[in-house]
Amino acid sequence: MTIEDGLELCPLDGRYSFIKKELSSYFSEYAYMKYRVYVEIKWLVYLVNNKLINCKDISLIENIYKTYNDKSYLEIKEIEKVTKHDVKAVEYFIDNKLKDLKLDNLISFVHFGLTSEDINNTSYALMIKDYLNNCYYNEINNLLNCLKKISKEYKNIVVLAHTHGQPATPTTIGKEFKVYIYRIEEEIKKLKKVEIKAKFNGATGNYSAFNVAYPNIDIVKFSKDFINSLDLTFNLYTTQIENHDYIVTILDITRHINNIILDLDIDMWLYISKGYFKLKVVKNEVGSSTMPHKVNPINFENSEANLELSNSLLMSLSNKLPRSRMQRDLSDSSSLRNLGISFGYSIQGIKETLKGLERVSINKELIENELSNNWELLAEPIQTILRKNNIQDAYNELKELTRGKNVTKEIIKEFINNLDINKEDKEILLNLTPNTYIGLANKL
Repeated sequence: MTIEDGLELCPLDGRYSFIKKELSSYFSEYAYMKYRVYVEIKWLVYLVNNKLINCKDISLIENIYKTYNDKSYLEIKEIEKVTKHDVKAVEYFIDNKLKDLKLDNLISFVHFGLTSEDINNTSYALMIKDYLNNCYYNEINNLLNCLKKISKEYKNIVVLAHTHGQPATPTTIGKEFKVYIYRIEEEIKKLKKVEIKAKFNGATGNYSAFNVAYPNIDIVKFSKDFINSLDLTFNLYTTQIENHDYIVTILDITRHINNIILDLDIDMWLYISKGYFKLKVVKNEVGSSTMPHKVNPINFENSEANLELSNSLLMSLSNKLPRSRMQRDLSDSSSLRNLGISFGYSIQGIKETLKGLERVSINKELIENELSNNWELLAEPIQTILRKNNIQDAYNELKELTRGKNVTKEIIKEFINNLDINKEDKEILLNLTPNTYIGLANKL
């Protein structure tokens, strides 16, 4: 670390600077300029390939984005100081490169027939696509693999369930973790089906400039083929800006996944609080400035805070991005620059949850003791068997026996032995214990 790490306003740039390193390839100003250069050059090459202009060696053009580096970025920013317009700065940067390559005949076709938003929305589409494929899905898979490992390892560990914070029908640790696995996987399926869209249709979405220059070219198909060549989905109907509806869907699904992980964080915090899970002690770590015995669930708490912050940003962007004054205003541009922060806090939360899960181990002895002390849990199966045997008021009879009382094994066994039901059902009830009354939990 350096002193610069202590001067950042955002913890993603300082305390959690490893997140910056991961996401800066997609959402930093440096990356945004790089993607813009890429789209501009790909369009120029596309025009060459379709014989609108001539260039004997396309690799010379392609090298402009392939050799993009720190120096390139700084050159663009210097130009922007004069233009006060970032996309125009990218255009002039490419012009200068073409001059250096003695390809002056191509200069007038840089940014040809386009508006800035054609470059910007396509760049964001590529940034988001690359972030999902190269970063987000990897982080989610790491979490899912850990959950699957725990679910399998603790498949048959029976634990007292709690509804409304009170003892309820037992379950298994494996099944409870399987619930989170299923929920996250279902959302990931939805996320992978989202079509990442881009538009390339000019100042107000009508292809006007290109159409007046080349009226004999089917510009809609021409633009669609270009967007599809970037492995993006073409958006035909827009104003000056791409409508951002697909981005909103991605934001909302991300927020949903965050909430599922938040639910896991809170449950893990409660399981640890109850002693069902123990936290591994790490030498030299400190849990409290005054209480030496403390080993705190800090990873789950950290995750909770960061996921909630991510959700606030995701919701704000989700509400903002679908709205634009008439054919456009600039507010969406400023909002989009915060995508990296909203996704960054999500990634931080996922990483912390994973760290927390890797630090816990089951407290089997405590779990078994707690089950042994809660025989009232068998009130549910007993009253269900009574209903099967046409015994009226079975629920109230068990309610009178168990509600708010310390019910022992002996009390339950005596009650079952005195029941006037068939022998087979009575045998089933007598063989039941809180540890075996789990339904299909281990199979699930």
